[in-house]
Amino acid sequence: MQIMLLGLPGAGKGTQAAKIQERYGIPHISTGDMFRAAIAAGTPLGLEVQDYLNSGKLVPDELTIRVVRDRLEQPDAKDGFLLDGFPRTLQQADALQKLLSELERNLNAVLYLHVPQNILMDRLTGRRICRQCGATYHLVMNPPKVEGTCDVCGGELYQRADDTPEAVKTRLEQYAQTAPLVDYYQSQGVLYTFDGLLTIDHLFEQIVNTLDKLRK
Repeated sequence: MQIMLLGLPGAGKGTQAAKIQERYGIPHISTGDMFRAAIAAGTPLGLEVQDYLNSGKLVPDELTIRVVRDRLEQPDAKDGFLLDGFPRTLQQADALQKLLSELERNLNAVLYLHVPQNILMDRLTGRRICRQCGATYHLVMNPPKVEGTCDVCGGELYQRADDTPEAVKTRLEQYAQTAPLVDYYQSQGVLYTFDGLLTIDHLFEQIVNTLDKLRK
């Protein structure tokens, strides 16, 4: 399966991606995670994109496309992949289509998780992450048992720089340019829209039903 997740920040892409990866055994390719890993490792790419992520701005297309190309050419992605966070613009979508054509591959499905923007603001500003194990919490929807402490490993919870109200506002404004991608992939007959307000398990059940039908 060669799948892409589409939706604004906070729509639940990361949560569903983890469940899809576990069920279908395909690598979850998240540009955001790759960028953050590069920053943590202090690589030249990490230093280059750090300012963009911290301010909530989009990383330039040239850098993003280069990272995705390198990732899709790795051995574990040859039998399938799950793209998350890319493409975000029509220019990136055209670049991805060209890249997949060169690799003689194609997208089976684009899963669009739709959530109203005002709800996304509340979701994102309430998110907290464990510094040690990366577990994710939400102050309202999924709070830790002890404030500021991870239930899993006891690590410290923190708010990402791009989850502050100011950065989230910027992210949502810039991600609005993903709207044309809905029409782009719908015209190609690969877009499947889901209600992002469903419970995690109900939403995953609908996604599985769709993907299993495509595999038959």
